[in-house]
Amino acid sequence: MPAEQIHLVRHGEVFNPQGVLYGRLEGYGLSDLGRRMAQAAADDLIARDRRVSALVSSPLQRTRQSAEPIAAAFGLEPVLEERIIEPENRFEGKRMTGPDGALRSIRNWGLLVNPWEPSWGEPFRSIAARMVAAIEDAWQAADGGDLVLVSHQLPIWMVHRQVARKSLAHDPRRRRCALSSITTFERRPVGEFGAGRLVEVGYRDPAAGLAAHATDVGAV
Repeated sequence: MPAEQIHLVRHGEVFNPQGVLYGRLEGYGLSDLGRRMAQAAADDLIARDRRVSALVSSPLQRTRQSAEPIAAAFGLEPVLEERIIEPENRFEGKRMTGPDGALRSIRNWGLLVNPWEPSWGEPFRSIAARMVAAIEDAWQAADGGDLVLVSHQLPIWMVHRQVARKSLAHDPRRRRCALSSITTFERRPVGEFGAGRLVEVGYRDPAAGLAAHATDVGAV
């Protein structure tokens, strides 16, 4: 029996004292505050009083750690899924702002030639396609109940925009995908909103009270 609701959970704050764009780099796990944020997301899912039957996580350290309190709450073993990982980014390991920021260097300006693709990393259409495919496979494999996928800001935002039938090109500063936020979808039955179409049904920011003290480098 396929899943009932699909919750896309973003990871919590990352320990990143250098303020770099960490992307897929190793060694960037949650800060102490990030662990509290991850717990807030788990608590929100618990409070919904819904059965969660499957938990899927990006293989990066910060998402695996963010999945831990959800796994403990629902007695689940997370399945690692490469298709919901952070996109590749040619600014990885660099600081984006400040006097030594990557955008101040003329050597990097060529990477900015097409922000609608984007020219500095994985194409938006590729991110959306792999995310939706991973969701579909996990949805079909689930034994009823709800499905939770722990992923990253840009991949989650790509699903949001594709489901809403908006252009995938966007301003990164306007993404509605806070740390440890939860974006929820359902699959509508045939004949309603299209044949088995994904529909967004909710967005929550359970760690909002912690956000004032958090650093969110995000992505370009």
